[in-house]
Amino acid sequence: MTLTIAVRLSKIILVTIVAAFAIIVSFNNIVDYGSNFSFVQHVLSMDTTFEGNALMGRAIESSALHHLAYWIIIAMEAITGLLCAWGAFNLIAALRESNSMFTKAKTAATLGLTLGLLLWFGGFMVVGAEWFVMWQSDIWNGQQPAFRFATLLLLTLIYLHLPESEELM
Repeated sequence: MTLTIAVRLSKIILVTIVAAFAIIVSFNNIVDYGSNFSFVQHVLSMDTTFEGNALMGRAIESSALHHLAYWIIIAMEAITGLLCAWGAFNLIAALRESNSMFTKAKTAATLGLTLGLLLWFGGFMVVGAEWFVMWQSDIWNGQQPAFRFATLLLLTLIYLHLPESEELM
């Protein structure tokens, strides 16, 4: 096995792990809907933030909007996983192809990883932690897991796009 093939295989494995992670997370959120729905409900309601919080005007108390937000999160998780799975399949199919063909095969994985970043960095860290001041809650603070997920997705995306050498065989 050449170094180029080994590097490509490592990229495929990482994209596959992200696919499995996102699919399992979305599946778990559907099967055990209530557990993480409570998280979304409390973050959007801002009911466990600091007392006297001057930002409470941002709180969303509509149960229908809580469910809508949660279903958007679940859909983004599932689509992230499916795009990464499709991307891993495309990468496997291009494993022994030229660098330009292998690079073209990165498209679905790139979209999946970017959607995951949009969810865990944009959705949880920007919207949840900062707009709805989730960081103020001792109980419903998902910043650390969101940061871990976003970091791993970003590192995978960067690694995926590092160039491979031309040597294939």
